[in-house]
Amino acid sequence: MGTVAWVVTTWLKVKNGYPLENSWGKPLYPNGGGEAMERIRLISQENAQLRAEMGSMKDRMAVLERIATDKPTQLAAEIEGLRTKQLN
Repeated sequence: MGTVAWVVTTWLKVKNGYPLENSWGKPLYPNGGGEAMERIRLISQENAQLRAEMGSMKDRMAVLERIATDKPTQLAAEIEGLRTKQLN
């Protein structure tokens, strides 16, 4: 009975991506081959792109919040200052 339970537990770990353990208790990850490594690389690249996009969106949101909360006269003065700076 114990052997059957061990086999089922090992099968469930492999099926769900959990690491197996050796006799010393250290994790052993199943070899997924080149396909798994390629998927990990692509997901990592996508993650980096999404983080960069999220950073730019946070910057835009901060600008929009500042525009919405600043006093209109102060905002108009800053815009005019940028216009005159651009013309010079």
